[in-house]
Amino acid sequence: MIDIGITKLALIGVVALVVVGPERLPKMARMAGTLFGRAQRYLNEVKSEVSREIELEELRTMHKDVQSAAGDIRRDFEKGITDTEQAVTSGWDDADTGGDVGGYHNRYDIPTMESLDRKARNFRQKKLQRTTATPAWYKHQSGRRAHVISAAARVAKYRPVGGKSSGSFFS
Repeated sequence: MIDIGITKLALIGVVALVVVGPERLPKMARMAGTLFGRAQRYLNEVKSEVSREIELEELRTMHKDVQSAAGDIRRDFEKGITDTEQAVTSGWDDADTGGDVGGYHNRYDIPTMESLDRKARNFRQKKLQRTTATPAWYKHQSGRRAHVISAAARVAKYRPVGGKSSGSFFS
């Protein structure tokens, strides 16, 4: 850029004072300042617009890269699905022809959905019986819990006939 020092500015000021005159010099300095400010604002706007365009171009290239990566992942996923479908289809075809599939020697050894559902139901019932909070003696006595009674009502219900106390805890 232009190397303007203090001496050069002083020289320009003296020449301007001689050429323009002392009456019009302040007016010309204000006009030069406003023009200089406008030029700076214009340059800043141009810089910001150029940087926005560069960022937009970077975003476009990034978008293209992401789309190509997503397309590659999608193609790999679809290829994996088709390979799996072909393997399953060939496995079922082998099972229909009597081949050995997964440890089952023929298609009649393969468990049905009904037997799997029954086993799952039995497992859930057994697990519920193991983990429930109802005491075993109560389950055997009534079969199932019909209603809840308070502790005082339970004591009154199961207290022996001759065991009436006088009403005090310490007597």
